[in-house]
Amino acid sequence: MGVCLSAQVKAESPYNTGVNSKNVSTDGNDLSNTNSKVSSTSMPPTPRSEGEILQCSNLKSFSLSELKTATRNFRPDSVLGEGGFGSVFKGWMDENSLVASKPGTGIVIAVKRLNQDGLQGHREWLAEVNYLGQFSHPHLVRLIGYCLEDEHRLLVYEFMPRGSLENHLFRRGSYFQPLSWSLRLKVALDAAKGLAFLHSAETQVIYRDFKTSNVLLDSNYNAKLSDFGLAKDGPTGDKSHVSTRVIGTYGYAAPEYLATGHLTAKSDVYSFGVVLLEMLSGKRSVDKNRPTGQHSLVEWAKPYLANKRKVFRVLDTRLEGQYSVEDAYKVATLTLRCISRESKFRPNMDEVVTLLEQLQAPNADAGNRNPSCNASRPRRRSADDVSHRRATPTAYPRPSSSTLYT
Repeated sequence: MGVCLSAQVKAESPYNTGVNSKNVSTDGNDLSNTNSKVSSTSMPPTPRSEGEILQCSNLKSFSLSELKTATRNFRPDSVLGEGGFGSVFKGWMDENSLVASKPGTGIVIAVKRLNQDGLQGHREWLAEVNYLGQFSHPHLVRLIGYCLEDEHRLLVYEFMPRGSLENHLFRRGSYFQPLSWSLRLKVALDAAKGLAFLHSAETQVIYRDFKTSNVLLDSNYNAKLSDFGLAKDGPTGDKSHVSTRVIGTYGYAAPEYLATGHLTAKSDVYSFGVVLLEMLSGKRSVDKNRPTGQHSLVEWAKPYLANKRKVFRVLDTRLEGQYSVEDAYKVATLTLRCISRESKFRPNMDEVVTLLEQLQAPNADAGNRNPSCNASRPRRRSADDVSHRRATPTAYPRPSSSTLYT
């Protein structure tokens, strides 16, 4: 990971908040950096002075002109996705020198450009730089570098060619194929490992925005967590929680967090359970177009998850024939524990990882090669089939329109 040093980087007006910029989350509470259980003891103290940003030797500071060259001046046809933060553009760089290269040469990157119209986006930008800037883990998206120039704020990530889990679960079309049962378990395990990594640090990190649009997939369907703008340090000392203004996404936030603003690692576990339920069912966590009584996926599904004979009513019909009743019930039981209303009944993420590892099928690798549904049915074209015929842009995650700011 290299040596991390703190350096003063002034947040130019209109983004200079006059407060501890490095340690400000979107709710105005302190943030500080942390690392994994693997190397948490090797990390230096988090910088705390005004306007400070953590500098790491493996994180490059780009100029705006470099990123303009890499993205062909942010051309509209280079856009991978758009949302509340701004737009994400596809670009190219030399793999070794990280110098902008011609389209089609070098490595592909994703460049996120901040909208220049709000303090909140700047704070999220700082959080991403300072958390991802010191993390290195197989299931966290790699942050290559950033740009801080005048009022411009940009982030440069590794490119995740298969886009978000959200697209593969809920979009219909030839490019986004339904994920198989074995692939869904693999993605769930990968994401769980990412959260466990954050929770197991000496100074715990609470992700706070776990949802399908923030889980990205590489070419081999390896899942990685992205978007650390809402991440926050967990409680320290004898404190049981962090008190914070409620912010997140409808349908994923834990009930105790919504009610009290008390944030713990178990809040992330609840969100993970909601995503696991979405993966089981192929349904969104909240959908007002569903019949009365089914708008909330969690409330509708709970009675079925607890009943081995009825659990099939929750399962995605596109998964028919791919799982055993025993395995389906085990995943349903784990899901039910994660979405318990009382946080004390939820497992921690290390336990979730262990349980999901036990459920990995021997032929998971085969599923990784073939993401389509039941092999006994006529096989629809997979993403690979389509990409051989024509270039299809990757749809990157779009922030939910139901973000909580209460």
